[in-house]
Parts: sequence; structure tokens; C-alpha cells
Amino acid sequence: MDLDDVAALHVFDMDGTLLVGTTASRQIASIHGSETQLLALERRFAAEEIDTRTFAVAIHQLWQDLRPEMVAAAFAASPWMTGVAEVCADIRARGEASVVITMSPDFFAGHLTAWGFDTVMASVFPALPFVDVIDPARILTPEHKVLVVDDLLQRHALPRSRCVAYGDSMSDAPLFRSLEATVAVNADRHLAGLAASEYRGDDLLEAYRLGRSHLDRA
Repeated sequence: MDLDDVAALHVFDMDGTLLVGTTASRQIASIHGSETQLLALERRFAAEEIDTRTFAVAIHQLWQDLRPEMVAAAFAASPWMTGVAEVCADIRARGEASVVITMSPDFFAGHLTAWGFDTVMASVFPALPFVDVIDPARILTPEHKVLVVDDLLQRHALPRSRCVAYGDSMSDAPLFRSLEATVAVNADRHLAGLAASEYRGDDLLEAYRLGRSHLDRA
């Protein structure tokens, strides 16, 4: 499809949204054997002791021996929502676009394009295995989600009412505050009162139907 001419945007978070009850970093750490260190970092991030850029620098140091085949194995073993490819196919058939915006590493999130997502925006890390230093300026923050969506809406000449966001946690809160059509997917307390709809379960088609209903009413 021509991505310069779309009728609506569907913007998905990855960790905790497309991934059920986990994060890309946890899945990678499980394969890599660094779960204890990773969980300690996640606890510090959840407590807001460190930000996304400090977190990224830490995992870059932790995973110096990480290889692409280990990431592919982690992706394949991850607990994904069911119906992901079907949702992407339906969005595309309607002349709309599916977008993933995640603060997780691009070397993991990039695998999602195989399921039909039109755009995947993630934190940019050096090529694996790491030789080059990480550039913190290329690590996404929660506020980047709003900036990316604003840019996409402007590029496609779409009003905000033609954009649906799907997310689960504090990293999605800024975007949820900026849009009306929002679906909380297995969400935590950070999205309480912010989402237009809420879904709990492991079927992305059901969450997508809620998002679809917001577009139909707009």
C-alpha cells in the first residue's frame, strides 16, 4: 500500500501490549542468561530511579556478547498476543496503517515487520554484537511517542480522531493524554482514567475491535 495515503493510523506499544505480561528485555535476558541483572534494572526503571536512556546504556553494557541469533530465538519464544498478523492484514486491507512505537531495542522490535506492521519505531542500538558505543540521543522516551504520532498525522494529513493508540503502562500515558481513541491492553494503574476502552486478555483482534469502534464513531 502507499504509506503516503492512509485513512487512519493504529499505533501499538510492544512491551506488555503485543507482548503479554513481559518485555523484550526480559525475553532477551532469559536467552542470554542475565535475568537477575535485567530484573534489577527494570525495578529501578519502574520506580523511576532511572530513565529509558540510562536503562539502554546499562543493557548495552550487560549484553556485550549478545548475537542476532540469540535475539531471534528470544523473539520466537516470546508470549505474543494472538491475531497479530490478522490485525495487521485487516488494517492494511482498509487502507489504514499499523505502527509500533517502542522504547525497546530496534534489533528485537524490527522482527515485527514480518507480521505486517507498516512501520516499527524503536530505540536505535549499535549493530550486534556490540562494537560501537551507544548514542543515548537515539533512545526513545515516552514523550517521543507523541512526537512520532504527531509527525505521522501531519505527514498523512490526518486529524487526531483518525488515530487509535493501544498501550499498557506509564510509557503510553503521554500518548493517551493526547488522543481520544485509546485502548488500554492489560494495563496497569498508570493508564487508569486515561483510556477510552479497556481490554484484558491475549487476543489482539478483540482489542482491535474496540479501537475499530472508536474510528467508526469518529
